[in-house]
Amino acid sequence: MPPDSLDRTVEAVRSSPAGTTTDRLKFSGDNTFHRELRRRVDDYFKQSGRPQRDSARMYLKTAIILTCFIASYVLLVFFAATWWQGLLLSVVLGIATAQIGFNIQHDAGHQAYSERRSINKWMARTLDLIGGSSYIWHWKHAHFHHTYVNIDGYDSDINLGALARFSPQQKHHWHHRWQHIYLWVLYGFTAVSWHLHDDFRDIFTATIGKRQIPRPRGKELAVFIVGKVAFFTIAFGLPLVFHPIGTVLLYYTIVAMVAGLLLALVFQLAHAVEEASFPSPNESGRMDTPWAIHQLETTVNFSRDSRVITWLVGGLNFQIEHHLFPRVCHIHYPAISRVIETTCVEYGVPYHANRSFAAGLASHYRWLRRMGR
Repeated sequence: MPPDSLDRTVEAVRSSPAGTTTDRLKFSGDNTFHRELRRRVDDYFKQSGRPQRDSARMYLKTAIILTCFIASYVLLVFFAATWWQGLLLSVVLGIATAQIGFNIQHDAGHQAYSERRSINKWMARTLDLIGGSSYIWHWKHAHFHHTYVNIDGYDSDINLGALARFSPQQKHHWHHRWQHIYLWVLYGFTAVSWHLHDDFRDIFTATIGKRQIPRPRGKELAVFIVGKVAFFTIAFGLPLVFHPIGTVLLYYTIVAMVAGLLLALVFQLAHAVEEASFPSPNESGRMDTPWAIHQLETTVNFSRDSRVITWLVGGLNFQIEHHLFPRVCHIHYPAISRVIETTCVEYGVPYHANRSFAAGLASHYRWLRRMGR
């Protein structure tokens, strides 16, 4: 039985206008493991009496993050009087921006924030507030990445064009020899690229990487336009009323690079590491493994014992749990990870994890260097 996220993806593909996407890749094999895994996780929630969504802890966390975001923005724009105050507040604002993405928008975009669809929609649109696009994210992340993790040509999240080589199937360029050095700097421009280029390109071309998507229409297009106007007003328009353009650009760059670096690294530590596999379809155009086992082979956890990191990154250090149960609020990932790991051991299925954040960084560095060679 395919997961909820895969059900929605298949349905969306079937209902999309002709020519908007070319999703045809199928997963093969016995889904007994996945059915048992879902049964055990469902039993955990029934026995604990905890709701999978609409958690009071999640609502409190949302309030804390949004308060930090608003407070650091107001202090930066209206009260910072010295360069060091501006620098400190820019860093805090950058972290708060990443926190909105990791925690609020990410859960809501996966329908894991609330049982109410309207609440999920509004919380998912916090990404538009911080300069991204909830529409593009829905296709790029929820559809292409989550369904086809680490499959070159299908997972657009591992496609940086000629800038980097993450997969053995990708073309090697001479400059990739130094990607384990220069990519750490480029990661900082992730958010800047989204803000100023990527989202507009994806909308105009109706493509994400090599994949076609339907262009937004009606309310979806309105949300995209209003979101971009709101972001540029917050990031540039209002600050320019009170500060010189050089000052505004400087602190915007700091905020965006802090947020971009954090967002990029958390993803890379889950998929672009030595422990993760990068499989390809067989000659008949199918994957040789069931969907759930594919997720486990291509995804790696890190820092599972750190409550601080778990809180900061919205449970995305438990990427295995997130990929297998994307509609479960991340507040529950540490608890259900024990159920999932035990089931993996019983069925002889891999469960990959790096012990710490530093271990994950080291593994990512080694993988970049290997792919560069």
